[in-house]
Amino acid sequence: MILSLMELRNFRKHINTNLRFSEGLNYIVGGNGIGKTTVLEAIYLMCSTKSFYAKDFEMLNFNASEFEVKGLFNGITSDKVRVYYNSAESKKYYFLNEKLVNKSSDVIGKFPVVTLTPDDHSITQGAPAERRRFVDSVISQASKAYLKILIDYNRTLRHRAVVLAKLSERIIPSLLDELDAWTENLINNGAEIISHRKNFINSFNEYLKQSYYKIMGNDELPEIKHQTIDVDDSDNIKMKLTELIKQNKDNEIRRGTNLIGPHRDDFIFEINGINLKTFGSQGQNKTFQTVLRFAEFFYLKDITGNTPIFLLDDVFGELDAFRASKVSEYLKEVGQAFITLTDFANFKYLSKSETDVVIKLQGGEPVYV
Repeated sequence: MILSLMELRNFRKHINTNLRFSEGLNYIVGGNGIGKTTVLEAIYLMCSTKSFYAKDFEMLNFNASEFEVKGLFNGITSDKVRVYYNSAESKKYYFLNEKLVNKSSDVIGKFPVVTLTPDDHSITQGAPAERRRFVDSVISQASKAYLKILIDYNRTLRHRAVVLAKLSERIIPSLLDELDAWTENLINNGAEIISHRKNFINSFNEYLKQSYYKIMGNDELPEIKHQTIDVDDSDNIKMKLTELIKQNKDNEIRRGTNLIGPHRDDFIFEINGINLKTFGSQGQNKTFQTVLRFAEFFYLKDITGNTPIFLLDDVFGELDAFRASKVSEYLKEVGQAFITLTDFANFKYLSKSETDVVIKLQGGEPVYV
């Protein structure tokens, strides 16, 4: 899959910007605040229906009442995407081949996208929720069935939390019946989520090791461990979930919150058997974050049969010359990628082939080098 053209209108600082892209590496170069990351944000928006860090109204130019992002994707077929936001309605519309798409779940996975940004430090160094979000985002792009289960599970958690909060104030028989119904949903969907995550980690670890080897050789061996209910198959997961929720029912009611389920899972990242979050250096953390995204790229490519779009925002400035050179070489195996830089001249270790393009943003029309 290739993104060949994109138009931005009143999208942050881009009042009227038209871009054409190479099938290879697209280096987007410019000073701070010129709108480099915005280009990646617009691509991500078309692929996922949302920004990777902002709310809809925050993407609107200060002097405008609406924004529009258009793109042309070429693969087995050609697909036109249009995203339109109107501030008066406070609503965003997503059009695929001129047809309105009402659910984000109908878009996610159609245009696989992998994004590496400085905020990825939260995956290896942040709270368990960040690691769950990473794992869920990868599986969801590969499996619409998983995405549906995850959406249902999160809805169940919200409703069940409301019931538990009410029960914490007063025990009412009708509420206990309602709790039992939501609990059944939690167990069924929760068991499926845990099973999917277990299978994913078993497969994904191989991609992780292959990508890590490309950058660091045999010096370090990475691994992800899934910290969850300690059982093997789906039937046992369901039985164990049922048992644990039954044991913790009174405690859940007393505290008014969901205590048991895959929303409590964590994923432990290790290098040579050592916990990365606890003992890893900054360089190791950054390398691991980078490798995670390469592994995600090749995993999605194999599972979906569709080549993802790779977005790298201000990554090379955080890597030493050795790692940056290795990442640059590895990018040649990716295909189309979009890479933001402040100044291409300062990165002599980055290679540019005939299929690559440097796009300089200078506040007006982009300049192609």
